[in-house]
Amino acid sequence: MRFPQRFSNLPEYAFPRLRALLADHQPGGPEIAMSIGEPKHAFPDFVADVLAEHVAEFAKYPPNDGSIELLRAISGWIKRRYKVEKDPAREIIALNGTREGLFNAAVALCPELKNGKPPKVLIPNPFYQVYAVASVAVQAEPVFIACHASDGFLPNFDQIDAAVLDQTAIVYLCSPSNPQGAIASREYWANLLRLAEKHDFRILADECYSEIYRDVPPPGALEIAVEIGADPERIVVFHSLSKRSNLPGLRSGFAAGGPKTIAELKRLRAYAGAPLPLPLQRVAERVWGDEAHVDASRALYKTKFDIADQVFSGVQGYMPPEAGFFLWLPVEDGEAATIKLWRTAGVKVLPGAYLGRDVDGFNPGQGYIRVAMVAEQKEMQRGLQAIRDCIY
Repeated sequence: MRFPQRFSNLPEYAFPRLRALLADHQPGGPEIAMSIGEPKHAFPDFVADVLAEHVAEFAKYPPNDGSIELLRAISGWIKRRYKVEKDPAREIIALNGTREGLFNAAVALCPELKNGKPPKVLIPNPFYQVYAVASVAVQAEPVFIACHASDGFLPNFDQIDAAVLDQTAIVYLCSPSNPQGAIASREYWANLLRLAEKHDFRILADECYSEIYRDVPPPGALEIAVEIGADPERIVVFHSLSKRSNLPGLRSGFAAGGPKTIAELKRLRAYAGAPLPLPLQRVAERVWGDEAHVDASRALYKTKFDIADQVFSGVQGYMPPEAGFFLWLPVEDGEAATIKLWRTAGVKVLPGAYLGRDVDGFNPGQGYIRVAMVAEQKEMQRGLQAIRDCIY
């Protein structure tokens, strides 16, 4: 029996690779988990009550695109956050988390050919790995754009050859970025949107870290598109309650874009989607309408940012993240540093190369480790101090 070859060149996923890397090494102390971005702050205390109130709705098939109540709640949040009006029935679709949507958007929206040739999909490097597998699934050519510190850890699209841009169908961009915590400015978004108009491609904007920031809310792709009068079909944004509301297990997110684009996503989802159960949609509806828990969680992260800045003060190459909850720490070799931290202090981090891809023999994540600041504050501080003492 033969298996398809289109995924044969995918490397092992990051966390199985990490387990294999550390399998033969014993921890040098009680484990401090800093490898996975699983939020640990409290989620809203009303979640259990809402779930109990609607538990009988597990007996119903849920609306595939999201209940109208949930879509209205999301539309209201978009308006409050970005001052952008989005029709809940035509321009928003509920998702089972954002990873599903980021994958299926490529399936629904990427053409088989562009200018008579297989299309290209531009991906920041390092990146959230679903971007690459989505590109391969639609038989597009992934083009990995190294994100260097000199460019603010964001892709420099001005350096991409015009011929490549003409062949591009989709650009994935994460802002605030994972793993570096970089924020695309208003000017950056405007420039990318103008390139999309000029070269006829679509932007899939992964904004799931948008509500974790130090001081000023990061600009969103939707609001910039409206400001410059860009075609609303050029951009699709993806948001989730996993990071914003510390509810990764709820598996609730959404995509918003132009009505024609969302119609294509709905068409695919009617056949292949896994809708969120109705009781969970009721929870999501309430959570999108509440900002108090988001403000409280953000305040905790701001304290963690300050702690990280203090611990790594004076470390050459340390760049305080602008947003998100990861540190992108420079090291000589990511795998060697990860093993040393585990064997010396029991601190588990992720080698940066596991989030990147080799291009011409170079992986831009090679000289970094990613550290998740999700643990309780004192434990996190112990972990960061152990990293400082062990590596620097």
